[in-house]
Amino acid sequence: MTARPVLYSFRRCPYAMRARLALLSSGMECEIREVRLSAKPASMLRASPKATVPVFVLPDHTVVDESLDIMCWVLGQHDPQHWLFNIRHDLIAQNDGPFKYHLDRYKYATRYQSNPDCHRAEALKILENIDKILQEGFFLHGARPGLTDAAIAPFVRQFAATDPDWFASVPLVRLQEWLQAFLTSPLLGRAMCRLDPWQEGDAPILLH
Repeated sequence: MTARPVLYSFRRCPYAMRARLALLSSGMECEIREVRLSAKPASMLRASPKATVPVFVLPDHTVVDESLDIMCWVLGQHDPQHWLFNIRHDLIAQNDGPFKYHLDRYKYATRYQSNPDCHRAEALKILENIDKILQEGFFLHGARPGLTDAAIAPFVRQFAATDPDWFASVPLVRLQEWLQAFLTSPLLGRAMCRLDPWQEGDAPILLH
């Protein structure tokens, strides 16, 4: 049997989510191992001591454990949807830096002992900029979704879900439409398939 790459993942983690989206877009056959964060498998910890998902292990034991690196490597092998065209590195950096900072302190205010309203307002300023960009095209990638959309949308999804009623009232029409298109896409449906946590000796489950 031909060895396949293995992805250690956690369903709700936005970093792991975007890795799964890229894998599905590429069509690469991959074994997926759902991780219970309170009991991370020893094989994942041996592969990546940083102990956070996603972790992508190639058949030659090469390890890629940063989500954007996984996306780019996978799509570099096969990119039938042209996700690597017109990547907005500035928007992804903004998402992974300032937006994620404020998202965490809004969503997990008790953990961070932060003012959630203040951080929600700062995050909203970033989303207002994205809304303006989306007025030029339905997706951040252009006429069709691409890596930039897949890299950012899981985090906006998390922000929206923190207070859905409030988010629905925000007057960012294009952003709302863009997020709804993402939430209802067949690709996301496949990426969010529920799996039992993986244990050593389990039969392989393919991400497809």
